[in-house]
Amino acid sequence: MSDLDQRIGAMHKRDVTVAWAFVLGLWFSIIFVALATWDLAPEGAARTILLCAGAVILVFNTAAIMAMLRHYREDRDFIYGLDIKFLDQARGVRK
Repeated sequence: MSDLDQRIGAMHKRDVTVAWAFVLGLWFSIIFVALATWDLAPEGAARTILLCAGAVILVFNTAAIMAMLRHYREDRDFIYGLDIKFLDQARGVRK
């Protein structure tokens, strides 16, 4: 494996880790807010609507991040190759 492939793999792995950390953070925060504000919501239909809206947010955001990660995986050599090229150029200008 070449140095470029290792650098691309490391950048991709870090981006995937951060993306999943954001997904987990979103899930935990939505669940926390739902639990913390449960007593503030009116009874019955309003609570159901709020729970459904929170679930829609979680599902759509999770699906969007999964689609983004799939795109990154498909085009990772191109995406991260450009990043590394420009990072190396910027590093060369500073020296």
